[in-house]
Amino acid sequence: MERPDMRQVFFFDIDNCVSFELIIMIFLVLNLASQLYPRSKKVHDLMSVLINRYFEKHLSLSSDDADMLHQKYYKDYGLAISGLVVHHKVDPLEYNREVDDALPLDGLITPNPDLRKLLEDIDTTKVKPWLFTNAYITHAQRVIKLLGIEDLFEGITFCDYRKMPFICKPHKEMYDKAEREAGALSSQDCYFVDDSHLNCRHAQMRGWTTAHLLEPDMPEPPEQASKYQIRDLESLRNIFPQFFKSSSADTPDQSLSSQL
Repeated sequence: MERPDMRQVFFFDIDNCVSFELIIMIFLVLNLASQLYPRSKKVHDLMSVLINRYFEKHLSLSSDDADMLHQKYYKDYGLAISGLVVHHKVDPLEYNREVDDALPLDGLITPNPDLRKLLEDIDTTKVKPWLFTNAYITHAQRVIKLLGIEDLFEGITFCDYRKMPFICKPHKEMYDKAEREAGALSSQDCYFVDDSHLNCRHAQMRGWTTAHLLEPDMPEPPEQASKYQIRDLESLRNIFPQFFKSSSADTPDQSLSSQL
């Protein structure tokens, strides 16, 4: 009889936690949306341009109005596409083709040996590395392939653009989905790293052990989002030493965010 999987889960967010070219969300659940590559890669800026362009084109808005509505929907729903679906009945898969899948990532995101080394050093006998993203599956797969780390995660929880209503972070249902798909035994068995203050705050309130990743040039938030706040992914070795085969003392003194 097969023994039950009693491991804890480390969730990583793809688009927010990729320091080193990474900004990964280790869900112990990894958040794919902006964790695997840093903002310094300008992917976020390019994404905003494409989103605003979509608003202008499909809603016949001026540039300023498009940006304002984009930011409002992001704040209200967690994703601009959620607001577009609710209020304008757009086709989310068409949006994905014109925005996420249209990003010129080849050359912006490249294989990162340091990031791979960090992920390979996770002790998978103790914890399950899992990707957790608000992006659609095609974007998530594209990012981890470009980073050269697609073989280092046991699964991915993504925002499914094919299903209505939309479920995305920071909504409770998205965290429920992640725990269910990753096979987490309880919320207390989930660990998480993300660069979104809002996502980290909700994960922490849920009972996940959470690290908020701030890039070096980002100011301290007025209120800390979660128990831990870090400036680079290498710091995960210090706050979660139980999940790594080697400690920070055994690795070169380098910052994952300073190697970009």
